[in-house]
Amino acid sequence: MDGNRGASAHDRPETVGDIGEFGLIGRVTAGRTQPATTLLGPGDDAAVVAAADGRVVASTDVLVEGVHFRMDWSTPEHVGQKAIAVNMADIAAMGAVPTGLLVGLACPKTTDAAVAEGLAAGMWKEAVRAGAGLVGGDVVSADQIVISVTALGDLQGRAPVTRGGAMPGDVVAVAGRLGWAAAGLAVLGRGFRSPVTVVGAYRVPDPPYAAGPEAALAGATAMIDISDGLLADLGHIVEESNVAIDVRTDLVQVHQRLVEVASALGADARHWVLTGGEDHALAATFPEPAGVPEGWVTIGTVTRGSAVTVDGKPYEQPAGWQHWR
Repeated sequence: MDGNRGASAHDRPETVGDIGEFGLIGRVTAGRTQPATTLLGPGDDAAVVAAADGRVVASTDVLVEGVHFRMDWSTPEHVGQKAIAVNMADIAAMGAVPTGLLVGLACPKTTDAAVAEGLAAGMWKEAVRAGAGLVGGDVVSADQIVISVTALGDLQGRAPVTRGGAMPGDVVAVAGRLGWAAAGLAVLGRGFRSPVTVVGAYRVPDPPYAAGPEAALAGATAMIDISDGLLADLGHIVEESNVAIDVRTDLVQVHQRLVEVASALGADARHWVLTGGEDHALAATFPEPAGVPEGWVTIGTVTRGSAVTVDGKPYEQPAGWQHWR
């Protein structure tokens, strides 16, 4: 008789198909706590999140396996953290405080249950770090792993800081790290797994959540999450504000670790800083240098015109990432 004949499900890793939709939901939500802004969390037809300001800031991002993450490069927990971070960075870029998150997970029924649980653990970890609640969502079957996250935020009585308020004479400043995720991607793309600092930056971004509301309180005139590259995203402020921005490379900080990694790979660390995406730092414009909050670094100026320049000249290489390009 064939020794494999009649093998039970217990002879292989448990899958999400074994657990089922509601079993998985129950498993990843059991025992989790919520912040005070969550009035009704997972378990009903919809969640209820407090909106004391009377307005809700909302943003959605979709992460697709093979496009935004690879399971051979990141652990499920890393991917879960990243999925939450990229969304809450958008909330911070409006000058708001993250409050609630809704998550949609699509995956094959053969996906190991441990993968789904790891994704959820990373999501909860990042949500707690920012003080937000993971208040609901959905799970469905699909041919590959796709994660959709909707983040909600509270302006706490402030006006939203949009991309359209920059004025000639403003200064441009950034908060958070730049170029690290691009360096990590370059390292992984060469088949290496170290230095851990840059690889980790690609796996899990570190958005400066508190810097967004701080910039709003300091009078920021425009702000954006740097997801596709500094120059590319400053281009959105240029377009929406009908201004020009000049970035000065003598003010842009390039960490020595990035210089070392670039040297080893034959790459340009400054190019990573200017165009690398997925760090989810924040860029903002302020009326005067003295108004730039602590923790922000001034890197340039807003002028009249309609382009982003570097040291007064057009940047000759691609400014950042665009889908379908």
